[in-house]
Amino acid sequence: MTSSLEPSIRHFEESFRHDVIGLWEKCGLTRAWNDPNKDIDRKLTDKNGAFFVLLLGNQLIGSVMASYDGHRGSIYYLSVDPDHQSSGLGKLLMDHCETFLQELGCPKINLFVRRGNEQVLQFYEKLGYAEDQAVPLGKRLIPDN
Repeated sequence: MTSSLEPSIRHFEESFRHDVIGLWEKCGLTRAWNDPNKDIDRKLTDKNGAFFVLLLGNQLIGSVMASYDGHRGSIYYLSVDPDHQSSGLGKLLMDHCETFLQELGCPKINLFVRRGNEQVLQFYEKLGYAEDQAVPLGKRLIPDN
């Protein structure tokens, strides 16, 4: 990170939508079968979670979604602009989410990493996350396209 500004974490606001989607695209998080606008719209209806953005001055450089279903917490769309990665900002966002979820009484966090994404797996392993002895299953109920 080349700036002397301190990063700040805030709740998502509609004015961040375009920059968040651009960040997700830059970080390789978007997929043809997931409309990022619909994902944001759905997240904004989540009463048990939060959508945080990371700012450096006025520049959006990170985002993360957190949720709690009463049994487990979940993390989605953790992203840090590649120009600012490896500087502790991903850990800063995760620490923020862990504190948020703990304050809700959440005992455990689950998250998904796509197979073959070794860099991200190593990032989470450094934070104490490990592969569970569970198989994630999924079923699309509402197609995005």
